[in-house]
Amino acid sequence: MSRSQTRYALPRWRFHVVCAALLLLAMVLVGRLVMLQVTDGGQGAVFLREQGALRTVRSAEIPVYRGLITDRNGTPLAVSSPVVSLWANPQHLKDSPRLGELADMLKLDEQGLRDKLAFYGDKQFMYLARHQTPDFARAILREQFPGVRGEREYRRYYPAGEVTAQVLGLTNVDGRGIAGIEMAFEDWLKGVPGKKRFIKDLHGDAVRDFGVIDEPRPGKPLALSLDLRLQYAQHRELQRAMKETGAAAGSAVTVDAWTGEVLAVSNYPVFNPNSRGALDFGGARNRALTDAYEPGSTIKTLTLVAALESGQFHIDSVIDTAPGRIRVGSKMLHDPRNYGEISVSNVIEKSSQVGVTKLAQTVGHEAILDVLARFGLGESTGTGFPGERAGQLPDMARWSEIEKVTLAFGYGLTATPIQLARAYAVIANGGIRRPLTLLKQEPDQPVPGERVLDPSIADDVLRVLDRVTEPGGTATLAQVPGFSVGGKTGTVHKVGSGGYLDDQYIALFVGIAPISAPRYVTAILIDQPRGDHYGGGLAAAPVYSRITEEVLRIRNAQPEQTALGALLVTAGGGS
Repeated sequence: MSRSQTRYALPRWRFHVVCAALLLLAMVLVGRLVMLQVTDGGQGAVFLREQGALRTVRSAEIPVYRGLITDRNGTPLAVSSPVVSLWANPQHLKDSPRLGELADMLKLDEQGLRDKLAFYGDKQFMYLARHQTPDFARAILREQFPGVRGEREYRRYYPAGEVTAQVLGLTNVDGRGIAGIEMAFEDWLKGVPGKKRFIKDLHGDAVRDFGVIDEPRPGKPLALSLDLRLQYAQHRELQRAMKETGAAAGSAVTVDAWTGEVLAVSNYPVFNPNSRGALDFGGARNRALTDAYEPGSTIKTLTLVAALESGQFHIDSVIDTAPGRIRVGSKMLHDPRNYGEISVSNVIEKSSQVGVTKLAQTVGHEAILDVLARFGLGESTGTGFPGERAGQLPDMARWSEIEKVTLAFGYGLTATPIQLARAYAVIANGGIRRPLTLLKQEPDQPVPGERVLDPSIADDVLRVLDRVTEPGGTATLAQVPGFSVGGKTGTVHKVGSGGYLDDQYIALFVGIAPISAPRYVTAILIDQPRGDHYGGGLAAAPVYSRITEEVLRIRNAQPEQTALGALLVTAGGGS
């Protein structure tokens, strides 16, 4: 062996030490990698899994439909229809050469779409079109535009359209109730969306589904007290009245006095909840519950109640109304003519201002206020409808003589049409006041009520209201063939910036049917009827007649023998 080979030769033990060290280092590295990426013993494994999940694992909401709303007979009034909302990732779509083609299919302006994409900047989500039909959405998705996806949702649809719109209200684009019943019962109807987890790829498409995390819980169904058949009839007759009278607005409401259920509510103007593009919020207002007016002579019925309760009058008591006028303070109140000596019943039948003035002066305004409050004026009817107004009763420290009297005429206070209907329902129900409800009640579970009027006085008032619709009364046009009905007219001057307007009126009629078994109360309000037929007996009473005829037919009321006989005699020419 040469000297050079001897000088550079390594001892065998050193070679083995180096190899062992390298092997040990490799094992440490492999062990550390295993610990970080495979086992749960190191923080790195958890960290890496979390980071991977953040980049690939997503959770998605499972849409849920709102509860079905039906009328009292189970007919659908509001349903949830499946739709697809189209969305896009602006980062994938903005530079696509097919942007013009997509804009054409969506019926959008191409430059407008480009501007919208630029507005979203570096965001990765943008709605293209909400609530599209599944067929239309499939046609778009079939073209596989870059970054364009579809999302299943539900859209609220109202089969009866404008007929029930102001009662049901509507939902916003995200399916949340924003008006009417939809808003009042939002927590009951909305349901709870579910959740599912999935893995996405680089393009955002789901490649593996992990299954449902939270099961969806649909909204609960809601049965209303409305009868859709009656709602259609009431809506039709109110629209007809608007054309005949040229009025600016109107309302009609029918309640079942025995149960407290609201059977129909209609208003004019109207709106179509299925056409959001032309939504008129003035037409969306449920005026029968949200708009309060001076009720005028319809309050004379409650003044009669106060007079009978005082014990100083009965319906046949005589009132001297001569000479057809009476001075109260500085005001002169007139009757259409001098009625002379007439009964208390005649005072209401003819709506005598002089007669009611003398009743009011005798019993006092405190007694009349007490009756108004007991009958529910000045407080909510109990429906829970959003925006319902309670009206207002006067609360003055000092009353002038004319204010004490005009209260008995229905001036100086405000009430909604549905409040008037509830007040008359007390009379129809034999003196029991019930809160009203828009929900269907079980036949053996009517809304609880309280007695606020002696039943004998309620019977006397019914007899007087019956005479109001007979010849000689102010509401002969309210008669219903085959039935005896009763009610009271009202004609009120509208209020302007300078006081009461001489040429603008509100016509009212509130009636009860049938008188033989009083149950159904309907209030009619016609706002600003034009022409000479502006009074409650000419503008509102005929509407009541036509609506009540439908009410009694739909509710299977049996015609009365006396009324039916009179009708047959009239039809037969008196033979």
